[in-house]
Amino acid sequence: MTKDQKNEVIEVLKEKFSQYNNFYVTDTESLTVAQITKLRRACFDKQVEMKVAKNTLIRKALESIDAEKYSGVYDSLHNVTALMFSENPKEPALILAGFRKDSNGTKPELKAAFINGDIYAGDDNLKALTQIKTKNELIGEVIGLLQSPAKRVLAALLHHHEKQAEGATAEPAAE
Repeated sequence: MTKDQKNEVIEVLKEKFSQYNNFYVTDTESLTVAQITKLRRACFDKQVEMKVAKNTLIRKALESIDAEKYSGVYDSLHNVTALMFSENPKEPALILAGFRKDSNGTKPELKAAFINGDIYAGDDNLKALTQIKTKNELIGEVIGLLQSPAKRVLAALLHHHEKQAEGATAEPAAE
């Protein structure tokens, strides 16, 4: 690879790291070509971008953006590395977990995840990452919680109004 080609890859990676707040660093070593193709297809279907690059180029791209911000990711840059970029922080974790379940294996292994400024290092974080809530899920829960008291008040008012209506119709009949 020439120096110009390396610089081009670094620029592409810098653009991706700047574009996405979430990315996963995975180990795809020992996966067959068919498995890699299947993983890429799963990523494409879920709007997750997958890029494979040399660890030194990934590190240079991260360092050129903000060396301290990404310092926790550097230790995970070894072996074969595939990067997964997504707007949804949960989606790559779901893809990795689903792929493992389908293939009855432990690969691809999660090396690290960078999610909204937080770094999750190690494969043992994968299960927790599959259970995090997205921004839209949290907004939905908050709206549901806010609507609940209002619905109770409306139900109580309607119930009270219905009782009054029943009482008003019952009184003339009694006379």
